[in-house]
Amino acid sequence: MSAVARQERLMQVIIGPHVSEKSTVLADSANQVVFKVRRDATKAEIRKAVEMLFEVSVVGVSTVLIKGKAKRFGALQGKRSDWKKAYVRIAEGQDIDFLDAE
Repeated sequence: MSAVARQERLMQVIIGPHVSEKSTVLADSANQVVFKVRRDATKAEIRKAVEMLFEVSVVGVSTVLIKGKAKRFGALQGKRSDWKKAYVRIAEGQDIDFLDAE
């Protein structure tokens, strides 16, 4: 894989931040940020993507595969898509500002 293709892949790994009560508490107490990522993303790719996009040093990455819920729409049955969540621990003293990110 060429360097340009690798960088394009890293730009597509992170879908966006995942904001919830738990992610807010983790950001304040444990210096962790939660992202929604591609299902085929590896921990190494997530680490490189966060370091490249937000210019912070990543201490660790944990991932969770979230299974989609079965839902009903009247008589029709459906299922939400499965998705992957990444808990990214960043180094002490560093912060990710989503409003200032490019």
